[in-house]
Amino acid sequence: MANPAFSNSPAFSGKAPSMTVEQLNELYGRPSATDQDRPAGTAPLAPAAPVLPEAERMTYEDTIMKIVISFGVLLLGAAVGWFVPVLALPAALVGLVLGFVNVFKKQPSRGLILAYAAVEGVFVGGISYLFSTMWEGIVTQALLGTLAVVGVTLALFASGKVRATPKLTRIFLVAMIGYAAFSLVNFGLMIFGVTDGMFGLRSVEFLGLPLGAWLGVLVVLLAAYSLVMDFENIKTGVERGVPRVYGWQAAFGILVTVVWLYLEILRLIAILRGSE
Repeated sequence: MANPAFSNSPAFSGKAPSMTVEQLNELYGRPSATDQDRPAGTAPLAPAAPVLPEAERMTYEDTIMKIVISFGVLLLGAAVGWFVPVLALPAALVGLVLGFVNVFKKQPSRGLILAYAAVEGVFVGGISYLFSTMWEGIVTQALLGTLAVVGVTLALFASGKVRATPKLTRIFLVAMIGYAAFSLVNFGLMIFGVTDGMFGLRSVEFLGLPLGAWLGVLVVLLAAYSLVMDFENIKTGVERGVPRVYGWQAAFGILVTVVWLYLEILRLIAILRGSE
């Protein structure tokens, strides 16, 4: 269960394998059989034009800029959600719809991705405000925790010490399916009032700590590995020379993972502080 923002895009998923831009240019730039057999004195055929100009290819620099812009819009939306927290629920619903649209859209749309960033920001801002009214300083703690995880993961990936492997990805997939099933059951129990705790089954004590604390640590590790896979996908996109517009798809994918990571850390801290 890799990040669907990448896995559903042929530019990153490898569903439509293709040669790199350099390989294609070399192939189409070679003399053809017609050139070799042409009559003496006639002009050779012009080499084929490059498949994709270098300026139109996805680059790390351009992708980073798109990620920064997306998070800037997210922060603006979060400011709105913080001061008008009642908008959090409708923003979550709109964000869910936009998320699916962006995942299944064949070509990434800058407008739709930035719209997603804005409404997701409103949701995150509203939820953060709600938590801050119950636990002072929790938002700062969650932000620092998120930045720490993202920074360490990026540093380890850049150094080559951490990479996504087929075996780890299979373990990740099984863990994510199990966590999704648990979350669905827990949500149903909370809706029907079967559990009393604020976080449902997560509030149940296990080995001296709430179950949600143990799960929270596991899910933070899963989110960190999801980031590793996101970085791998961006690396693949740049190396394959996919069109520059897919930098927006990469920004969307990173946005989804980091927001998930932040919300999980926010809930983990709330569970730990609630058990004090």
